[in-house]
This record gives sequence, structure tokens and C-alpha cells, in this order.
Amino acid sequence: MANIKAEVVERNVRLTGEIIKYIMNDPGMLDVLPENFELVLLPEDDPEVRMLNLDLLDKYGSEGKPIVFARVNTHMIDSHMKPSIFIPVAV
Repeated sequence: MANIKAEVVERNVRLTGEIIKYIMNDPGMLDVLPENFELVLLPEDDPEVRMLNLDLLDKYGSEGKPIVFARVNTHMIDSHMKPSIFIPVAV
């Protein structure tokens, strides 16, 4: 993981900003998400960013915070992006 390409990190930062904008622009979204959560982006069409985020989660954990996953297709960022946002439930 030490050899992360700068362009992968840049794509991850850009996608994170877009997801946060999406969440903030949806008035009911924050009402259903847990407080103080850890957001993990899982782009379906960008395996490098998806693996980076899963590796970071594995390495650093969520520090006791609830984890919220957001699945998205990155090619939909500039159009009407609607990520699948879900919270895993322990069984």
C-alpha cells in the first residue's frame, strides 16, 4: 500500500468530495445515517480506488465508528449520481 499512485489518490479525493456533496444536498440523508460515521467509498468501476479504500479500512479500522459504505459508478459523477449507501448490520 506504500506505493499508492498519486492519480488513484486524486480520484479518491474527487469522488469523496462528490459523495459528500450528494449527502449534504439530500435533506433526509443525514437523518438516516448514524452519527459520527466512517464513510467508505466503493466505486464499482474503479477497482484501484475501491481496493485503496478497503485496504485503508483494513489497516486503520473505523476507530469504533459505524461504517457507511457508498457504492457508485464514477462515470455518473458529472450527471445525476445516485450512490447506493448502506450500513452493514451485525448478525
